[in-house]
Amino acid sequence: MKENDIKKSVADFYKDIASDKKKVRVKTKELGKALGYTQEELDSVPEEANMGLGCGNPQEKAEPKPGETILDLGCGKGMDVFIAAKKVGASGHVIGVDMTLEMVQKARMIAEKRKFTNVEFRLGEIEFLPIVDNSIDLVLSNCVINLATDKGIVYREILRVLKKGGRIGISDITLSEHLPQEVLDDPRMYGT
Repeated sequence: MKENDIKKSVADFYKDIASDKKKVRVKTKELGKALGYTQEELDSVPEEANMGLGCGNPQEKAEPKPGETILDLGCGKGMDVFIAAKKVGASGHVIGVDMTLEMVQKARMIAEKRKFTNVEFRLGEIEFLPIVDNSIDLVLSNCVINLATDKGIVYREILRVLKKGGRIGISDITLSEHLPQEVLDDPRMYGT
């Protein structure tokens, strides 16, 4: 299976989610609570930003602090960005990066509509982060690194952008058993 086929499949899946061609049918707040988000965190997120696609709460242990600069990998419509924005306050800054233009556009619209002034959303891949070296206090990722075809590059990028003493908060999935070859050979399985 080719890396470009996988990337295209993942991008197409999330483009369809962003443009409402594909619907995720879950009770997002109930799922969020099951994944470790507090009611306060869920209530602070614009409803349209919570797509119900994460696999945990990357901020649960990472604990964003006032004044920090935070990066969210694969930010989607911005759920974790908006939660972190409340925690870092007006003196902090949160950057979301997503590979899908449609997600970035939606997140920007939500931020503008809801008057979030300490956030920004950038188009980019997590393997090639559009972030300067040594500029981030905390990197968050919610079920995104597993989608990368070369996780080593992703971790090198995280280390590149983190300040000395910086932290990571990652919620992701791993395999406990081998998948059948037909699943591994199907690039559509990465996004779904």
